[in-house]
Amino acid sequence: MSTGVVIIPTYNEIENIEPIVRAVFSLTTPFHVLIVDDNSPDGTAAKVEELQEEFPERLHIEKRAKKAGLGTAYVHGFKWALENGFDYIFEMDADFSHNPKDLERLHEACVNGADMSIGSRYVTGVNVVNWPLNRVLMSYFASVYVDFIMGMRIHDATAGFVCYKRKVLETINLDKIKFIGYAFQIEMKYRTFINKFKIVEVPIIFTDRTKGHSKMSNAIIKEAIFGVISLRIRKIFNRL
Repeated sequence: MSTGVVIIPTYNEIENIEPIVRAVFSLTTPFHVLIVDDNSPDGTAAKVEELQEEFPERLHIEKRAKKAGLGTAYVHGFKWALENGFDYIFEMDADFSHNPKDLERLHEACVNGADMSIGSRYVTGVNVVNWPLNRVLMSYFASVYVDFIMGMRIHDATAGFVCYKRKVLETINLDKIKFIGYAFQIEMKYRTFINKFKIVEVPIIFTDRTKGHSKMSNAIIKEAIFGVISLRIRKIFNRL
């Protein structure tokens, strides 16, 4: 039996949800999948419940009342995973921008000593497909900016493809996680870093979604820019 669960937050992912679930379940490692759905009006949750009839032991769903942000969805999923005894907890997007086959590489990195493994777009150059140049530059230099402010030496600080060992999430006070977008990803890595856990970056190829719509917004970008400074100041004054 697998001790790993892949958390996939969803909002209007009806075009992707069945293929991504089947892709994860086709892997050699018998991962579980937890869908955290924010009341998608397109029927995403209903499709998951239909698939649960086929995968009753490994496919799980938590339905939330409204769209409340990526960060809160993951925190909800983290708490569920800890309560249900999983030893390896993954973050992954629903839209195939993260290749499900790479879950096994992230898992292997943690089995072999990492406490957090990151599917990194930038650890071996720039490995991004189908993004416009301005999006690539924004993402790349966001990680440069984070490294300059925080000194984590992580090439892809905003990455959303991550594996955590259970002890990392048990150590971090999840109720204190503040941010919801890119800044959430940065905050989780920073809290892992300051708790002196071992972080390993695993090179991946990131491919932009071909179905559905991006959830990126100016508010999420602004949160990331100012959130980094906020995190650093709070650490200086021991308020994290």
